[in-house]
Amino acid sequence: MTAPSSAPRTAGAEHGVRRSAAAPAARLTGGPRRRRRLPYLLLGVVLVVGCAAAGLVAGARVGSRTSVLVLARPVAVGHVLAPADVREARISASGVDTIPAGSKNTVLGKPLAYSLPAGTVLNRAAVGAAQVPPQGQAIAAVGLKAGQFPTGLTAGSRVAVVVAAASSAVSTASAGAARSWPATVVAVAAQDTDQTTVVSLALAEADARALAASPAGQIGIVTVNGAGQ
Repeated sequence: MTAPSSAPRTAGAEHGVRRSAAAPAARLTGGPRRRRRLPYLLLGVVLVVGCAAAGLVAGARVGSRTSVLVLARPVAVGHVLAPADVREARISASGVDTIPAGSKNTVLGKPLAYSLPAGTVLNRAAVGAAQVPPQGQAIAAVGLKAGQFPTGLTAGSRVAVVVAAASSAVSTASAGAARSWPATVVAVAAQDTDQTTVVSLALAEADARALAASPAGQIGIVTVNGAGQ
């Protein structure tokens, strides 16, 4: 009687060896589950880098602010500035004429050229001899937002002050026509509490009265040439 063949057992043993060898390899490589986690890890890295970049940008913006002199209370034209009249504030002063906080002693004891409200950022044009308009002229101050006046507006600029026509409350049709007056800028002062800039304008007395009675949101300033209207 011949002994049974051992070939089947050998094949089974070889198959088992292959399975046992494959298991450690799967554990070493992490298998499909770890490969599926890789995109989430990359996304996390991108988010961390993005947050760090945003923090750097915010820090740069805060760092660009400078310390300037601001009126601590309302003052009238001709008032002599005292230490209690001014305070320091940090603002983004790019393109705005200001007086650095370190130059406080250069303005104390000097009169104001214009009546200004509390919170006005002081500039050189606002300090000095009282600016009293000549006969038939008047000075009107308007509070304007960005977009209502051109950048680079300074004392001495010749401008046209435009008051847009008011819209009817019951329709989109304009009630009345737009009005425009020639004027000369005598001072430009930013406010530290909001985005308002106070522009003082010298113009005919009747025009100044009409301008003072106009809604601030409808006023715009256009720079013109030296002889323009």
